[in-house]
Amino acid sequence: MFEPEAARLDAIDPLAGKRALFALPEGVTYLDGNSLGALPLVAIGAIAETVRKEWGDGLIRSWNTAGWVDIARRVGDKIATLIGAPPNSVVACDSTSVNLYKALHAACALRPDRELILTDINNFPTDRYMIDSVATERGMRVRAVSRDEIAGAINGEVAVVELTHVDYRSSEMYSMPQITDSAHDAGALTIWDLSHSAGAVPVELTQSDADFAVGCGYKYLNGGPGAPAFIYVAPRIADLISQPIQGWHGHAKPFEFSPSYEPSAGVGRMLVGTPPVLSMVGLAAALDVFSGVTMSQLRIKSLALSTFFYELADEHLPSRGFTIESERDPTKRGSHVALSHTNGYSIVRALIERGVIGDFRRPNVLRFGFAPLYNTFADIARLVSECINVVDTGFYLESKFATEFAVV
Repeated sequence: MFEPEAARLDAIDPLAGKRALFALPEGVTYLDGNSLGALPLVAIGAIAETVRKEWGDGLIRSWNTAGWVDIARRVGDKIATLIGAPPNSVVACDSTSVNLYKALHAACALRPDRELILTDINNFPTDRYMIDSVATERGMRVRAVSRDEIAGAINGEVAVVELTHVDYRSSEMYSMPQITDSAHDAGALTIWDLSHSAGAVPVELTQSDADFAVGCGYKYLNGGPGAPAFIYVAPRIADLISQPIQGWHGHAKPFEFSPSYEPSAGVGRMLVGTPPVLSMVGLAAALDVFSGVTMSQLRIKSLALSTFFYELADEHLPSRGFTIESERDPTKRGSHVALSHTNGYSIVRALIERGVIGDFRRPNVLRFGFAPLYNTFADIARLVSECINVVDTGFYLESKFATEFAVV
C-alpha cells in the first residue's frame, strides 16, 4: 500500500548500505532494536576468532597478547565517541543495574550533607529499585515526581537527580543540559541512564556537564543478549569518587595482589571483576559498525523514519482503535514509537506471527524501535500495513494470541 513512497525514500537514504552489515532474517521486519539490537555480521567472526585462536591457541597468554586485560577500557572508549565523552572516561562492565548501583553510591557519597534522591515517578523499574535500595542503605529519602515536576523539585535538599534520558514507554526525551544545569545550580549531581539513547540519539555528556551516566550494550549498540553495560564518570570528579563494590580490576595495581584496596585512577575504579571476554569482543565488534557514521546522521534518519510512521499512522490507525502514545515533538523524541490499543497484547503477538517484530508493555502499549543503522522506510510501511491487516481481518482475535508470554 505504501511501498512506492517507502522505496523512494530508501533509494535516497545515505545510510542504506549499513543494513547489509547485519544478519537480518529473510521475511522478518525487525522493529525491536530498542530491546535487543540485531546481530552485526562482524561480531560473528570476531567471537569465532576469539574462541578458536585467542582462547583455543593463545590460552591464558591472550590476556596479554590479545589485550583481554584492557578490553573494558578499549570498549569504553568506543562507546565514549557515541555519547559525547572524552577518552578514558567510560568503561564497559557489569550490567546497567550494577553500574547504576555504583554510580548512586558514588554520587551520594560526594554529597554527604544531603539526604534526598530525586527521580521520575515513571522511571524504568530497575532504576527505581536501585534508587530505593541505595537510599535504604544510606539512610536517605527518595522523591519520585512526574516529568513536568522534576525541574521544580530540584532544591538544596537533593543530593542526586537520577533520570532516564529517553523514556522507555513514551520515547520522550529529557533536556540533559537544562536538567543538569538546574541540578548543579542547586548543588546536586546528575546520573543519566542512556539505555534507550546510546547509539540512537546524539548525547553530549561533556557539553552537558553531566556527572555520571550508565547504559546497556545490547539495545541500539547491538552488542548481543547480555552484552556488557557501560558507566561514565566526568573526569573532573573521577578521582574523587568511591564505589561500594571494590574488586581487583578496579585496583590501582591489580596484579600486585595487595591485601588492601587502592582505587585505580579515574573511571577505572568503577571496574570490579574479570571482564566477560567473549561478550566484550562481540560488543567491541558491534561498535565498529558505527564507523564512518556520525550521530547527527543517525539522528536525521531516525527522525525521518518516525516522521514517515506518523504520517501513515495518523491517516490509517486511529479509525482502527490505535492511539499514538509517543512524543510528537521531534526535539523531544527518542528513536522508538509507541501505540496503544485495547487489544494491544494480542495485536503484538499477531504482528510477530506475520513477521513484524515489536514488543508490548503493560497495560496496552505496543512499542517499535527504529534503529537507523538497519531499519528502512520499507520496514515502516510494512508495520503500518500489517497493523491495518491484523485489525481489518480480525487476525489478532484468534485464540492462539490470547496466551500470555514473556516479552522483554
